Amino acid sequence: MSIDQFTQMEKVSLRDRVSRALRAAIIAGEMEPGVVYSAPTLGARFGVSATPVREAMQDLARENLISIVPNKGFRVTEVAEKDLDDITQIRLLLEPPIVRDVTPLIPAADFPLLRDLAAKIVAGAERGDLVEYTAADQVFHLTLLGYAGNPRVTTLVSDLRDHTRLFGLASLAEKGELVDVAREHFTIVDLIESGDRHAVEAFMHTHISQARGRWARPAD
Repeated sequence: MSIDQFTQMEKVSLRDRVSRALRAAIIAGEMEPGVVYSAPTLGARFGVSATPVREAMQDLARENLISIVPNKGFRVTEVAEKDLDDITQIRLLLEPPIVRDVTPLIPAADFPLLRDLAAKIVAGAERGDLVEYTAADQVFHLTLLGYAGNPRVTTLVSDLRDHTRLFGLASLAEKGELVDVAREHFTIVDLIESGDRHAVEAFMHTHISQARGRWARPAD
C-alpha cells in the first residue's frame, strides 16, 4: 500500500469516526435544533481539525440530519413529536419479533461478544458520556438484528434510530438512572441465552417503548 493510499484510508476513517460521533450527539440531544454549530468548534471538541468535521457534516446533510448554514456551520434538523411516535411504532413492529425469531439462531460462542457490547453501553452511562452511550446502544441493537440476515431491516432501523431524539437521556444521567437503563441490555442477553423467545420479545417491546417515553423530550 502506498503512502497516498494509507493517508486516504486514514482520512476516510477519521471522517467516518467524526460522522458517527456527530450522529450520536444529535440522537442523544447534546446538539439541539436551532443552535448553529461550527466545524472548528466541533473539531476542537473531537480533537481533530475542522476538515473531517466539514466532510462529516456534508454526509449528515445529505441524510437530512442537519442543514448547512453558509459560512457559519450547521443546524440540527428538528424532529416533530409525530415523527418520534411514528419512528417508535415502526421499531416496535420490527425489532421485538425479529429478536424473538433470531434467539435460537445466536450461537453460544457469541454471547461473550454481546455482553461486551452491553458493557460498553453501561460504561458510557457510568461516565455520563451520552455520545458513547448512544453509539454503543446502536451497535448492540443493530448487531442483534444482524442475525436475521436481512440487511434491509438493519439499514431501515439504523436510519430510524438516526432520526430519533433522546433528550431525556441527560436528565436520566443527572438523576443517576441511566446506568439502570443501560443494564437492561444485559437482561436482553440473559433472556436470549435462556432461550425464552417470548420473554425476549416482551422485554424488547418495553425497552424500545421507553425511547418514546422517559427517554424522549416529553410532549408539551
